[in-house]
Amino acid sequence: MKKLLYLLLIIVLGSCSEYQKVLKSESLQEKFEMGTELYDAEKYPKANRLFMDLVPKYRGKPQAEKLMYMYSKTFYYMKDYYTANYQMERFVSSYPKSEKKEELAFLGAKSYYNISPAYSKDQKETIEAIDKMQAFINQYPSSEYLEEANAIVKELDFKLEKKAYDIAKQYNTISDYQASIKAFDNFLLDYPGSQLREQAHFYRFDAAYQLAINSVEWKKEQRIIKAISYFNTFKRYFPESKFLEEASSIETELNELLKQYQIKS
Repeated sequence: MKKLLYLLLIIVLGSCSEYQKVLKSESLQEKFEMGTELYDAEKYPKANRLFMDLVPKYRGKPQAEKLMYMYSKTFYYMKDYYTANYQMERFVSSYPKSEKKEELAFLGAKSYYNISPAYSKDQKETIEAIDKMQAFINQYPSSEYLEEANAIVKELDFKLEKKAYDIAKQYNTISDYQASIKAFDNFLLDYPGSQLREQAHFYRFDAAYQLAINSVEWKKEQRIIKAISYFNTFKRYFPESKFLEEASSIETELNELLKQYQIKS
């Protein structure tokens, strides 16, 4: 057992020693060959280090395209997605006739998908990811990556929808009903096909109800009328909604209140 461990240690140390030797070597060919071997063996950080030395020296050489392809992908596999996107876009621009162009255009866009944060955080990268992926779809409408690209755009779109929806609902939760109504209005305008439309219509109505009953007396009647109009819109679009019973109960209360104002007038 000890002999086996000793043998393995010698192999590992020999491999490291060989890597360091090539890393310090002036031979571009040695670095390219070892870098390619390491890349094929999925040892991407080591391959990346060798490729980094080669990149400025291989410009204009026949193997530059292959080098830049592997180099850019090492960043992707190392999860350095910002650099991966940069290097892949650079590859696409530098080698417009390359057979690898489509693949790297897709992975470059997907890099931003991979750094898109949780929906509760700032969505700058999400918006950029959608733009980049949509540009890819437009550029390669028959791509083998099209199905995945469309799925990514759909997922990222929903992330933006969820953030906008949660902001609107949060206003309702903290009793800022006017802000909630406005935010839901914007949500319904911006995302007309959202799967959250039903909830958005209901909570907009609920916010309008809360605003009406908590208003000063001279504003109540018009706000009750407005809230009822939101109910009617909700019921028209979602006649089978799980919220309909609760919404109908609220609407009955609003109509009773409205009658009192109509009697007074």
